Amino acid sequence: MAGNSAEEDGDRAGGGRGRRRTAELVGIGITGVVAVGMLGFLLLYWAQDLPVASELYAAFRSLGRAMDAAFGTNVFRHPIMWQSMSVGVLVGVVAPLVGSFLVHREMALIGETLAHTAFAGVALGILVTSSTGWNGSLLLVALAVGILGALAVQWLTERTEAYGDVPIAIMLSGSFAVGTLIISYGDGLTGVNVEGFLFGNLAVVTPEGARLMGALSLIVVAGVALTYKQLLFITFDEQAARVAQLNVTGYNTLLVVLTAVVVVGAMQVLGVILVAAMLVVPVAAASQVARSFRETMYLGVIFGQLSVLGGFAVSIGFGLPSGGSIVVTAIAVYLASVVGSGSSVTAVSAHG
Repeated sequence: MAGNSAEEDGDRAGGGRGRRRTAELVGIGITGVVAVGMLGFLLLYWAQDLPVASELYAAFRSLGRAMDAAFGTNVFRHPIMWQSMSVGVLVGVVAPLVGSFLVHREMALIGETLAHTAFAGVALGILVTSSTGWNGSLLLVALAVGILGALAVQWLTERTEAYGDVPIAIMLSGSFAVGTLIISYGDGLTGVNVEGFLFGNLAVVTPEGARLMGALSLIVVAGVALTYKQLLFITFDEQAARVAQLNVTGYNTLLVVLTAVVVVGAMQVLGVILVAAMLVVPVAAASQVARSFRETMYLGVIFGQLSVLGGFAVSIGFGLPSGGSIVVTAIAVYLASVVGSGSSVTAVSAHG
């Protein structure tokens, strides 16, 4: 009898793990479908004047009007809202994807640092625009400066004797100081909404910025997929990776550059001050209930998506800033995961 009882308990546990795995895969599948749909919208919005694309774009607009009629809203019929939601959905995918490695390497502060560096890039772009009349994308300047900042952080970390977070703290405060000086110097010379970049604003998202986020998201997903095993190795045992003659410096550099790419894309809807939260909070929520690193990534992406969609609902429904709404929703998801976990979670395994 005791043997039968133990066998039944094992079967129930195995069935529970199977259902859990199925639910996670369904969640990832739905998230993937939504993300692909948003990428499709960005492509149609860009190519709407072409014959076939124009018909599909018109069908998409009809779907938006039908959704407004069903929900009693006046949101989904406007392309500008769809492009903002597209950026948010893509952020909900790529930020936890990269953040999973950062959190487990105790590098959460790097996101905040690169956000401030990107802000210095926006400030530089504003100054150049006001001084020369150049009409280029501020986000492209922010991306270039953000990547340079990521490389500078990595260079300082590799070549200084200070603790690992000291170069990061120096870059964080220094880049934001440079940004504020440039903004103050060029004050009144341009009509760019700086507060939108600081706190996040749906109106900040431009068609060019949305397309840039789409391209950057594909780059980040491809980069993580192609180097997953190497990034996992250096995340859990960097010293062993060096002994195995893995190019640790190169993969560390890749990780911080991918972080800079995510930050620049995300700052459109989250703002410089809050962008780092999407790298950390969904992953922290996932870590409360996940049993492996891979599961942490899956749940982090799912929780990130719930945070973005819930935050957009709050932002649109109450007329609040998108950045704060998304982050508060993410924290609510985190608290729910803490309560739902019921007890302390064992250390996350690199396997599974």
